[in-house]
Amino acid sequence: MSTMCELYPAFLKLSDRRVVVIGGGPVAASKLDALVAAGARVSVIAPDVVEEIAAQPVHIVRRPFIPGDLDEVWFVVAAASPEVNREVAAAAEERRVFVNAVDDPAHASAYLGGVVRRHGVTLAISTDGRAPALAGLLREGLDAVIPDDLEKWLTVADQARQEWKADAVPMEKRRPMLL
Repeated sequence: MSTMCELYPAFLKLSDRRVVVIGGGPVAASKLDALVAAGARVSVIAPDVVEEIAAQPVHIVRRPFIPGDLDEVWFVVAAASPEVNREVAAAAEERRVFVNAVDDPAHASAYLGGVVRRHGVTLAISTDGRAPALAGLLREGLDAVIPDDLEKWLTVADQARQEWKADAVPMEKRRPMLL
């Protein structure tokens, strides 16, 4: 996997799609809330899992990873040892499945960034997997400057978009009108 290319930012619709988390420790547990909130059908595969994972509404498979675990999967999070993450990355590559290898950029084809969610607006910050702590600091800074009335902004923008579509206003003219 090449690490020299610029990343393509995207937001994934994981609702009712199968997602696998490999690893049963605190790092794996920290990924579950967002996956569950996205509506993913999550399976956690690990010989042992921490209590935070056992308490989640996920399917738990208590055994080591095998490549077939990634069959029919849309997305995988590898939060295990570097050796296991390497196996997961190879199996994911064969199946054309994106893998987030937590704190292991060499075995990742997807990086999760710092995220700010407020009133239907989501901002994600990435450092291309190089500095997750910096992404977290930037997330905190952005969260501090987002207006408290953002929901009103979103309502106005949504109404304007509907009107512009009905009036066939070209995309390039919409932003100046919103400002």
